[in-house]
Parts: sequence; C-alpha cells; structure tokens
Amino acid sequence: MQRSSDYLGPDSPFCEQIPGYQVRENQLALCDAVEHSLKSGGVLAAEAGTGIGKTFAYLLPSILSGKKVIISTGTRHLQDQLFFTDLPRVTKALSLQTSVALLKGRSNYLCLHRLLMAPHLGFVNRETKAFLNEVEEWSKLTQSGDISELSEIAEDSYIWPLVTSTADNCLGGECDKWDSCFIVNARKKAQAAKIVVINHHLLLADMTLKNEGFSELLPNADAFIIDEAHQLHDVAARFFGDVVSSRQLISLARDSIAEQVNDASDMAELRDYAEEVEKTARDFRIALGESGLRETWSKIQSKEAVQQALKNLLSALNDLLLVLQVASERGRGLEQCFERAQSMVFRLTKFHSESQQDTVTQTASDNKVDEQGLSVLWYETYTKSFMLHVTPIDVAKIFQQHTNNFSASWIFTSATLQVNKQFKHFSKNIGLQDFSSGVWDSPFNYQQQSLLYLPEQLPQPSESSYTRELMQRALPVLQASQGRAFVLFTSYYAMHQAHDYLKQMLSYELLVQGDLPKHQLLEKFRETDNAVLLGTASFWEGVDVRGDSLSCVIIDKLPFASPGDPVMQARIDAIKQSGGQPFMEFQVPQAVITLKQGVGRLIRDVNDSGVVMIGDPRLKQKAYGRIFLNSLPSMPVTSDIREVEQFYSKRAEKIT
Repeated sequence: MQRSSDYLGPDSPFCEQIPGYQVRENQLALCDAVEHSLKSGGVLAAEAGTGIGKTFAYLLPSILSGKKVIISTGTRHLQDQLFFTDLPRVTKALSLQTSVALLKGRSNYLCLHRLLMAPHLGFVNRETKAFLNEVEEWSKLTQSGDISELSEIAEDSYIWPLVTSTADNCLGGECDKWDSCFIVNARKKAQAAKIVVINHHLLLADMTLKNEGFSELLPNADAFIIDEAHQLHDVAARFFGDVVSSRQLISLARDSIAEQVNDASDMAELRDYAEEVEKTARDFRIALGESGLRETWSKIQSKEAVQQALKNLLSALNDLLLVLQVASERGRGLEQCFERAQSMVFRLTKFHSESQQDTVTQTASDNKVDEQGLSVLWYETYTKSFMLHVTPIDVAKIFQQHTNNFSASWIFTSATLQVNKQFKHFSKNIGLQDFSSGVWDSPFNYQQQSLLYLPEQLPQPSESSYTRELMQRALPVLQASQGRAFVLFTSYYAMHQAHDYLKQMLSYELLVQGDLPKHQLLEKFRETDNAVLLGTASFWEGVDVRGDSLSCVIIDKLPFASPGDPVMQARIDAIKQSGGQPFMEFQVPQAVITLKQGVGRLIRDVNDSGVVMIGDPRLKQKAYGRIFLNSLPSMPVTSDIREVEQFYSKRAEKIT
C-alpha cells in the first residue's frame, strides 16, 4: 500500500512541479509519523527543524486520509500562507481535488450590520468618513468579507472595530443581514470542508465556546494539527482567563446609543446613562496611574482613588443595565447590549474589594481560586486605555479537559518543542500525558553554515555598563559581516541604549523597531544593503529573511521573562508553594524556547550562512548555561573574534 511519503520521494510529482524542491529524508520520516498518528488516532509531539518542510509533511497525509482535519497555525499571516500558497501547491502536485476552507475570528470579517451602524457609533471625522466610504465600496465587491483584502487601510486602523463584530455585539440569527453574513458563510464552508485552516486564537476560543460559540466545527473533526505549537500555552492562558477593558466598556456605551437611536428614540435617558459609563471608564483609567504599567491587582486595589473610581464605574454600569433591561424589549440590538452590560458587571465585580470574597477565594498574594483553579488578577495601562485580567496560572488541566472532549488525533509540531533534548516542559505545560514524540532535525549543515560566538570577559547583564560593553564587542562582528544583521534585545531600554552607541560608530543604516510598522521595517531591511535591524520580542520569532540580507544575529541576553510580570510571578509563587523549583522547572525552559527561536532567525535556507553572537556570560559561568547550549543546533563555538573574521572572509571567497 502506498504511503503518503512516497509522494515526496525522488520520483514524486513535487520534484517535477515545484522549482527547487529537494527530497529530504527527515521530511519523509515525519510524513510517515503524521500518517501513523492520523490512522491510529494517537497524539504526536513532533519537533521539526527549520527547513525540513514540515508543512508538506503534514498536509499530504491529511489530504490523502480523507478525514476532516483542522490545522491551526500561530498567526493569521501563517494561515494565509498555508491556505493560499502551500495547500494549492500540494493539491496541484497530487492532481487531487479536496474541499478546503480558511476560517478566521470574527474581527477579520466585515459585519454588514455594523457597517450600517458605524456613522452612529461616535464622532466620525473626515478620515474615518473617507475610510467608511472605501469599506462600503469594497463591501459591494468582496466575496469573502475578509478585511485583509482591503490592504489600503492599515490593520490597526480605528475603522475596523467600527465595521467588524465581536461575540458581544453580534446579533446572531436575529440580524437582518444574517443571510449575507460573511462570517456565517465562512463557517458554512468550514463545516463542509475536509481541510480547515484556523489559528490558535480561534481554536481556543471555539474550544471554550467563549468568544465564537461555533460548536459545530471542532466536534466533527477527526484530527487536529497544531503548527507553531510552542505558542499554544500562552494563547491558552489568555483564552481560559477573562478580561474587561476600557475599549469594551466604551464600545458598549456607544453601541447602546446607536441602538437607542434606531429602536428606542423616545428613551433619551439611555444616552445619558451610556455617556456616564464612558466618562467613568475614562476616569477609572486616570485613577490607575501612568501608562505602560503591568502589575498585579493587589498592588493597587487598596488605593482609595482606584476603589472610588471603580465604584463609580460599577454604579454607572448598573444604572445603564437597569435602563437597558427596560429597553431590551424594543430590539435585538438593545437586548444584546443588556446582556453585555450584565457580563461586564459580573467581571468588574471581581476587582471590587468589597465583593472579592464572594467572587473568589483568597490564597497567596494576589492569586485567586475559581472554578478553573488558581488564577491571578492583574491590570495593564496604555496611554488612554486599560485592561483588567483574570488569568489562570496553570492551563494544563484546563487544556487537557477540553482536548479530552474530542476523540481525535492530535499532532503538535514546531521547530522549538524540546528543552535540553526533552519534551517534558512542553508536555507539562499543556497537560499531554499519553503521547509519542520524535525529533526530525533540520537538513541544514550548521557545522559548515554557522558559527556561535561567545565573547569573554563581559560584565554581568545586571551591571549598568553591560549594554555598552556588549556593543563594543559587537562592533567588529558587524564590521566583519558588513552589517546584514539582526541585533535582538530583551528590553526596549537596552535596544535604545545600543542604538545611541551604534549610530555613532557604524556607517551602516540602522533600523529600529518602532520607527516603522514591523512589515515595513522588514521590507526596508531586505531592500537595504548592509542594514542592521535592532528589535525586541516580536523579532525573535516568526521573521523569515533568507539570503545575503541577513548573515548575523546578535542576542544581548538570555531571554528570561521578567519576574515582575504579574502572570510570571504568580506562576513562580504557585510552583514554590507546591514544593517545586520555579527557576529550573519553568523560567529556564521558557527562556530556552525563546533563545532557540531567536537563534533560528539566522539559517532559513540551505544556502544561508552566518554567525550567532550571544553576549550573556552566564552561558559559560552558570550550570544552567549548559541546558541552553545543549538545546541549540550543533554549531561550532568560539570566543575568538579572529575566528569570526575568518569565517566571514571564507564566506566572501565562496560568494565571489
């Protein structure tokens, strides 16, 4: 019987139809392992090194199985890549027709009802009106309603929340645009398709039936393939928790006014109550203090100004709730605003000190126990907005409970699942118990293509002189590589310190995260000879620059998450309370995964080559440094800058 991997072998149609396609033994082996899991209904954790071609390795057996397979990716960009590029290539090579569908979350689809309501959702200035006109014209032409089609308007434009729906404001089957609703049509296609491409956010949202409520898709699946699975834990923590934000409150207020204009024009007092909610939400933001805060709620909950502002907000929300209860009989929109107000009162009450004992049980510090286990209450502030969070500390049991609801194959894959050659950290994080695992290494020759440079005699990363001295050591590396480098930092402060130094010392163009949107910054990097890009967290993964544009990656420190982060601190406390060692059990493994992602930016193709420089002296000085080094690709290691310069000299000779 023919195996799926036979279609990827030397006599396969892929060799004939895909330019540059090369047979990779590890890709064939991974394909066989995926096929076995699909047939047996098992659970597989598969680390697939960069360049192995894992997408083809799981797409082929998925399509040939004839089963309904849900493929979840890390981002919407990867969704589009998979659906519009990879799937068509595979189906064409196989000369096989199969039904496929792309499904995104609500916020990615135009809502025709919201488009009609938009002019009434607050002040519409000239720019917003121009965007509304563009969206309206596009709405007459689009088949999918996917807002990514309208690329002329930025993804973060103010216009999109006005014309897309949320689970809170969707009218459901009572909407007069239901028959032509884009998200409904997308879901119908997903129900009928054999292969459905979603993302982790949608997977978790639907799994919990919290934000999407689309219960017919997941239970019908025979298999789930989770790509970029190393991201799943953090996404799960977000979706198994809860949040209330100023944006949600202001949206409720404005939607209530818009619905009142339509269905309850005689209830002018509703507008007054809604405007009071918006005012008290803004006052509460001021009471929380400066922007850029990310703290546990316990640090601020006893402040009189905060409690008074929260009390005023709850009072205004309850007043609006009462009038919405009366108005809710006038129309589905007002009824839904009433339901949203109820939900927000419940969520906000968790943060009100007088009622915390009724809502949750106090344990250590700011950790609470609710029906899902230990959670932490925390908040974050932005210039004009805020978010209040209830986040579970341990999502493993919760995720396991949800996955047990589906009798399906589960395949988790990523280039970075292992820590110190083990899957223990990944499996523990998401509650995997009975699973098989395998490692399929990258086909790239790291021994020949790369060099790891660990400079000596640097100060400790905690010392104030560290970043400057690190950049002094980085200068000869950047000169040898002739720019063409990513310099990755663990903080914005260090990034800007380094920029201040490098702009005086380097003649190459410096590109700094924040100066341009991420995609524009990357495009400029690719187009600029000898550029040096300075970035923080968002450039450590999901960034793919192939060829001569990138031949050096410099990493300032081991990427330990800040212990001051409220969720991280709560997890540390929980592990301590259970008798564990949080540093070795959680902090080190998390940092290892992030470091592997950062190092992985360098070699993206069989012809790529370059140097990775990691400045942190703890790699050699601390016992745990060996765990980091054991987890990286097998590269030659040096502490001699002359070997770095020789590497680039030999590289230049090969190119010429």
